[in-house]
Amino acid sequence: MDRSAQILTPSQLNILARDLLEGAFPLIWVEAELGSVTRPASGHMYFTLKDARAQIRAALFKPKSQWLKFVPRDGMRVLARGRLTLYEARGEYQLVLDHMEEAGEGALRRAYEQLKARLEAEGLFAAERKRPMPAHVRRLAVITSPTGAAVRDVLSVLERRYPLLEVDLLPSLVQGDSAAAQITALLRAADASGRYDVILLTRGGGSLEDLWAFNDEHLARAIAASSTPVVSAVGHETDFSLADFAADLRAPTPSVAAELLVPDRRDLQVQVRRLAARMVQLQRHGLGQAMQRADRALLRLNAQGPQARLQLLQRRQQDLGRRLDAIWRQQ
Repeated sequence: MDRSAQILTPSQLNILARDLLEGAFPLIWVEAELGSVTRPASGHMYFTLKDARAQIRAALFKPKSQWLKFVPRDGMRVLARGRLTLYEARGEYQLVLDHMEEAGEGALRRAYEQLKARLEAEGLFAAERKRPMPAHVRRLAVITSPTGAAVRDVLSVLERRYPLLEVDLLPSLVQGDSAAAQITALLRAADASGRYDVILLTRGGGSLEDLWAFNDEHLARAIAASSTPVVSAVGHETDFSLADFAADLRAPTPSVAAELLVPDRRDLQVQVRRLAARMVQLQRHGLGQAMQRADRALLRLNAQGPQARLQLLQRRQQDLGRRLDAIWRQQ
């Protein structure tokens, strides 16, 4: 038996093992605890992913290691996505990652994406079902926390830009287990009242968990079913909630929402002054034309009056008298 055909070098064996691993395992997700986190000068990250019974080496290479939204540290639970491979030089298999996030937020993110995809497939976020904003908002309902920074920003901007607006603050929880149900109930009541031109849902920034009330399915459906236009301004500019997608208008921040809803009174004052000047100009022009018509009418009236006609007859009589006198003298 020829043994040379079966003899492998360590390098050959590791290559075969690597090909086997990479071919047998597709892209996989692993939820685990971080350990032995190191970040050398190269910018790559190396660590272990472990649970109570086992661990696996993992790596997150640059530049993806620089895109993380958190600082990895030992003991942190993460949700990681990557491919299994084998580091041939040491004969150690490892997980090479292309994505990593904190585990708690990762579960919420998956639930958010799944619900978003389902509602989007139903057409709940379609542009053609969104209601246009009224040209002039006279009454506004603001559903938010009465003590948060968002309501202060909104009211401050509205007062500065358009103090004539009538604003009703409908206080609600914006975070916690009962927040979504309370916001939904207030939205439906405000819509049913028929009192408001627009309903604004707003709160300040926070984590995905903090904003979770605005990712509620019942709330998204209530927004879509509302006959009153709904504006959503939840979190910061980079935060997107299901309420944002269902609303008729999404504003990146509470302050921007207030600016979009009402005009600036300074612009209105300029417009009013321009219209007043135009009105005066038109009045003067119209008055001048009316005076000219009156003058012409007076001339026509004078020409057709009894005194004028009598004078005309007198002149004709005098002419006839002179002609008769001339004829008499000739004869």
